Amino acid sequence: MLRALLIWPVLLVLGTAIPAFAKRSPPPVHQAAEIETLVNRAAEVLEEQGARAFGAFRRKGGGWRYGDVYLFVFDLRGIVLFNAARPDREGRDLLYERDADGKQFHRDLVEVVRTSGSGWVDYMFPKPGQAAPSVKWSYVCATHVDGVEALIGAGVYVD
Repeated sequence: MLRALLIWPVLLVLGTAIPAFAKRSPPPVHQAAEIETLVNRAAEVLEEQGARAFGAFRRKGGGWRYGDVYLFVFDLRGIVLFNAARPDREGRDLLYERDADGKQFHRDLVEVVRTSGSGWVDYMFPKPGQAAPSVKWSYVCATHVDGVEALIGAGVYVD
């Protein structure tokens, strides 16, 4: 089905199960756990505050955005509702966007949320402030933004 879709459905003690077909090295366990905690907390905030939370999510040093880690939100049709590092992407339909390897990673992110509620996807994407793509692993989970089915995610660059 989605040949490169990588889902980490089972959390083990301080770790995550990784499919045998993984082509790229996943983030270290401590980083994966940190990203999952961040995204799950942010999903709770979105459920309570809706789009009003975007201002706090966008601020550097506010706990939601640090280093190369930032939150992104889009509806399940692929419309970007929020991207802390790339606000120029907001409002755009990116469901069929391809990464440097030709992977339709937005579709993969939506699919993992639709089928599992949450999970990990790897793809190529530039770090904030850079043009060249890097390997990125993003964790996403289902949420709602002002009544709209959506997903929220954050990722870690592993190159």
